[in-house]
Amino acid sequence: MEAVVSIFKSKEKIKSVLLDGAALTVIYFLPSISHLLSFPLYLIEPMRIMLVFALVHTEKKNAYLLALTLPVFSFLVSAHPSILKTGLITAELLLNVWLFFIISEKVKNGFVSLALSILLSKLFYYAAKFAFISLAFIGGGLISTPIYIQLVMVVLLSTYFLVYQKLSQNKL
Repeated sequence: MEAVVSIFKSKEKIKSVLLDGAALTVIYFLPSISHLLSFPLYLIEPMRIMLVFALVHTEKKNAYLLALTLPVFSFLVSAHPSILKTGLITAELLLNVWLFFIISEKVKNGFVSLALSILLSKLFYYAAKFAFISLAFIGGGLISTPIYIQLVMVVLLSTYFLVYQKLSQNKL
């Protein structure tokens, strides 16, 4: 019981727990919500959206935790994507977080840091996916989400980060 009480003692930990719960809930209900809306919500990259929320609103270690657990959780609750694709997505999201922190140390612009980290992690993902397809480890096409949707999401998420950064610095 003391461990539970200590988790809720800091504002950062409360934000992390709430965001993690929301992220897991979104991933859990995503297939049902997609079905109800008759729109494939996976196209807007809900795992990356939750990851960006973690980068913006919680601690560094929480972003890593979500990058590691969201794809695995999705696989466990829906058996989708396949275990190899789950591994690819996990690696991509972990790389995204790592690159974000590396780039943001050198580039003090949140938009650029986030956009570059997403784009570079996507390049890794597609190179690895191409290798897996070439080796017949996985099937299907190389690109399942249209590139223009991916670019729109990069711009939207990076803009969100930049606006939050500016608002928190009282520059807007």
